[in-house]
Amino acid sequence: MHPSPVDSPPAPPDPRPAARSAGILALCSALLLGLVAVRWQPLVDLDRSVSGTTHRWAVAEPGLTRTARILTDWVWDPLTMRVLCGVVAVVLVWRYAARWTAVWLVLTVALAAALQQGLKAAVGRARPVWPDPVDSAHYAAFPSGHAMTATVVLGLLLWLLHRRGATPAVWRTAVAVAAVSLVGVGLTRVWLGVHWPTDVLGGWLLGAFVVAAAVWAHRLRRP
Repeated sequence: MHPSPVDSPPAPPDPRPAARSAGILALCSALLLGLVAVRWQPLVDLDRSVSGTTHRWAVAEPGLTRTARILTDWVWDPLTMRVLCGVVAVVLVWRYAARWTAVWLVLTVALAAALQQGLKAAVGRARPVWPDPVDSAHYAAFPSGHAMTATVVLGLLLWLLHRRGATPAVWRTAVAVAAVSLVGVGLTRVWLGVHWPTDVLGGWLLGAFVVAAAVWAHRLRRP
């Protein structure tokens, strides 16, 4: 008799791709941060050109502007994203007993918020100023807190959903909702004239870096 073959257990996920992604995103974020900090003139001119055009559109289209304010203040607001994160953390503990992952999720979002505020204070970039503003915002401009928070929260939730083995239909829906949200939050911040385009780009890059670094750390601890 020949012994029946026994399948070997699947290999744990390799953390190195996440580490490489984090390194690349960190370099891109640092490059953009440096250009913004030294006020590189071609970047400043591009920001002013794009922002000036979108502000004229926002003034001319009050209906779209009201919709943008609702979306940015309620749907994609950083507080809304953090509440969503908290709800998912509760579900992880209550339904899956995944206490460490819940703590990891909440801690990552909290550290991202601290990084965002620290960079705002360090760079001290002024927000756009208009004679006929359609909205207002506080604190410094770079990076966009809305864009960065949405990227971190939605990126982490997508990774958790994929890790839990979501069905193809659920996965495609989640990716579509996340993509629309990330693009939408960036467009609304520029449309409302409270951020320069590179503030939004910086928020996306830094948020993606945080997600990649957090995934790398999670795989090191929980392969």
